[in-house]
Amino acid sequence: MIKIKVCGMRDAENVREVSQLRPDFMGFIFYPASKRFAGENADVTMFQNISRKIKKVGVFVNEDNEKIMECAYRFDLDFVQLHGSESPKDCRTIRSAGYQVIKAFGMDPAFNFTTLVPYLQFCDYFLFDTKSPQFGGSGQKFNWEKIRDYKYNVPFFLSGGIGPDDHTAILDIHHPAMVAIDINSQFETEPGLKNVSLLRNFFKKLKDDHPDGVGVPRRGGSNTGW
Repeated sequence: MIKIKVCGMRDAENVREVSQLRPDFMGFIFYPASKRFAGENADVTMFQNISRKIKKVGVFVNEDNEKIMECAYRFDLDFVQLHGSESPKDCRTIRSAGYQVIKAFGMDPAFNFTTLVPYLQFCDYFLFDTKSPQFGGSGQKFNWEKIRDYKYNVPFFLSGGIGPDDHTAILDIHHPAMVAIDINSQFETEPGLKNVSLLRNFFKKLKDDHPDGVGVPRRGGSNTGW
C-alpha cells in the first residue's frame, strides 16, 4: 500500500482543508531557515483538529534532542523526521522517547546505501530526497533508478520534486520497501500553502488507477521541499 505524506503545512485553515482529503501523514517543518517553518509558537489547535487517522510528522534539522522532544510533546506529534546530519545515537534517543523516527538522506549519484547500516536498528523509516545544500527543498527529482540499489528492510518514503503528473511513474515503481511518497512544493500556491484542488486531483488519479484509493496497492518517488 503506497501512502501519501503532505509536508510543509503551517496555515490552520489550509491544514483543515488538506486534512479533509485524508492523506496518511501531514508534515510540519520546525526548521527556522525553512520558508515553511511552522513557527516556535505554532497554534496548538492546528494540530489538535487533525484526525487521529492522519499521522503528524515534525521535521527537524540538526536540532537539540531535548528541544525536539519538547516540541513533539507540545504538538502531539506521532513521528519525528530528522532531515539533517543526525547520528544513529540521535535516532535512538528520539525513538526511545516513544516517537517513530524517519531519517532523511539526500540522494545524488555518489550516494552509497551502506551509509545507512549504522541507522538500521534505530529508524522506523528512511526518506530519500534530492540532495541539496539546504537539507532539502530543491523541488528537483533525483534519479529514481537509484533506489534499485536499496537492499535493506527498513521501509522508505520517496521524496524530491514529486508533482501532479507523476502518479503513473510512482505506481510503476517496483520496490517492496517503498511504502510512501512525500509531496510538498509542487502542490503549492506559495510556500506553506497547499493547492487543495491540485492535491485532490492527484489523489483522484491514484484512486482511478487503483480503486482502493489513497494507500493504493503498488504495481511493483514529494517533496519535503523547505
